[in-house]
Amino acid sequence: MAASTNKIRILWPLLTVALVGGACTGTDPAPKNEPATGSSDTLAVVPELAARLQPSVVTILTSGGSGSGVVYRDDGLIVTNEHVVRNSTTVEVAFADGQRVPGTVLAADAVTDLALVEADRTGLPAAEFQRELPQIGELAVVIGSPLGFQNTVTAGIISGLHRDIPGSASQSQALVDLIQTDAAISPGNSGGAVVDGDGEVVGISEAYIPPQAGAVSLGFAIPSATVIDVVEQLEEDGRAEHAFVGVEPAPITPQIAEQLGLPNTDGVIVRAVVPDGPAANAGIAPGDVITAVDGEPTASPEDLLAILRDREPGDTVTMSIRGADAQEREVDVTLTERPSVSE
Repeated sequence: MAASTNKIRILWPLLTVALVGGACTGTDPAPKNEPATGSSDTLAVVPELAARLQPSVVTILTSGGSGSGVVYRDDGLIVTNEHVVRNSTTVEVAFADGQRVPGTVLAADAVTDLALVEADRTGLPAAEFQRELPQIGELAVVIGSPLGFQNTVTAGIISGLHRDIPGSASQSQALVDLIQTDAAISPGNSGGAVVDGDGEVVGISEAYIPPQAGAVSLGFAIPSATVIDVVEQLEEDGRAEHAFVGVEPAPITPQIAEQLGLPNTDGVIVRAVVPDGPAANAGIAPGDVITAVDGEPTASPEDLLAILRDREPGDTVTMSIRGADAQEREVDVTLTERPSVSE
């Protein structure tokens, strides 16, 4: 799939964006003895799943629009996307039973595009979040409020894992290492639930590629393992830690390769480095090309950010670098915590 960056859409609001990021993931689960997705037996469970999970999925209303959220704990804690509540301190939370209550934005993390909202209501039916990744081909049920239509349910399968949105690194760090599904996702689903055949949340709806880009049923979700990790950090001190390397990565286009005399377009070119940052201190300079991290190829900025998402501040990584002189070298870089600045 090749989609131009100006046609990738975050789900709320209706904005055209180019996004980037990474996500930690769980391990692949053991095979389940389930009928093949798409069979009548499998699809027959969708009504039961919908009835069970709809009370755990809410609509988040702000002055700028609406999105979705998932009840994380029965005391009113709700998880949603950061972009749903961006620039808001208070929201309104609408439930499947028709009740609406005020909500307070407790914390947010732009790097993973996740946020916590505290609804003024207790005794809520909390959803169960699956720490492991789903299997490709298994049932995926999406619940949310697309375009304001509350508690909308769509169904499909898990289409792919560890997906990165091409070109997304130029605007955001949130669209790497995602779950892909063909269950219909639309604006307003953002922050809602993607659940498996057992009724466990496997992801939080994040983005889609619209039909005008030539796409058919391409939706993406943040894996639940990432959600659990970030929620725990946000609850602890209001922020999530992320490894920081201190470079501005850019893709190598054929034009850039020709202009700089590069042998090919493989790798990620360093457009700029943060002064006194980890990369700068390790001797990486603008114009260097990062071809791999710890032996994992970095064919795009999204690849680089996805690899770094799985690392922690304090980790040392080995970067394979091709310098402006075309010489290859390996550089050890000790990652630090991302500075507390707006993403």
